Amino acid sequence: MARALGTLEQVDLRLEWPDEARDFTLWLSNEGLELLGETIGASLELVRREASVGPFSADILAQIEGEEEEDHFVLIENQLEKTNHDHLGKIITYASGLGARTVVWIAKHFTEEHRQALDWLNTRTESGLSFFGLEIQLWCIGDSPPAPQFKVVSSPNNWTKLVKEAKRSELTDTKIEQQSFWQDLAAYMRARKTFLSLKTPRPQHWYVIATGRSRFDISLTINTKLNRVGCALYLSGPRAKQAFDLLFRNKESIEQELGLVLDWQRLDNKKACRIAIYRDGCISDRQQREEIMEWMRSTAERFHQVFSPRVGALQIAPTIEEEE
Repeated sequence: MARALGTLEQVDLRLEWPDEARDFTLWLSNEGLELLGETIGASLELVRREASVGPFSADILAQIEGEEEEDHFVLIENQLEKTNHDHLGKIITYASGLGARTVVWIAKHFTEEHRQALDWLNTRTESGLSFFGLEIQLWCIGDSPPAPQFKVVSSPNNWTKLVKEAKRSELTDTKIEQQSFWQDLAAYMRARKTFLSLKTPRPQHWYVIATGRSRFDISLTINTKLNRVGCALYLSGPRAKQAFDLLFRNKESIEQELGLVLDWQRLDNKKACRIAIYRDGCISDRQQREEIMEWMRSTAERFHQVFSPRVGALQIAPTIEEEE
């Protein structure tokens, strides 16, 4: 006998989020960020709420995860009402001031004029800029808790193609081999009771380990073309150069404590910096594989022991981008 099916009912947004800033923006910057990322096809991490742009502040500034995207900021502006010209002006002003490459405008309802405006921006702006228009909805079945849903009303013309290509690239033999190696490395390190915090491995050429301070990570890397592996302290964000320079002042004592000679890469043409060490190694060679894993484990643990307290103690002046 077939079960009776429930009926979807739309829920008033204000019943769940009475205050736009205190309730909706807070939800969106936490658990809602994963749903938003799934909707636009990108993995997002929060940079900060109320990101200052002169005397104004954007609701949320996020970042697309991954070392290769350290400069890819995502501006998120939200409202629980119908779209208006005020917010259209805000997203352009905030995107310019914060250097965002992707803009997401979320509202209860998009007027046809504002949807057309985003479509026009996507066809007129440079290829590196993307604009999304999303309607937020809440649904329930009977007495079930309300479930949020984003409805895409405007998106970049080539975004779906780019996302599909990115997903396909993760399935190449190289990506599969990289993920397999990181999985083996994580198991190897856990078996040896490492104190490092290990994340779920992904099909990419780097593996990130937290140091305890945001924007300062230990990055293990694989270069299959050069048959080289590495371990680095990776500094990202607007204060990376300032932090790098402070650490560089203690270069000799840091290298002496590590017992290693490091490659100090300020990377003046990027926002990120890297303090690294490399060695030869081919992960496809099964005879080298365990030796490489042991080198990565021991080196990453030494990096954490030496850099983590130094990074935590850094006194770095906030930039305009990071003031709230």
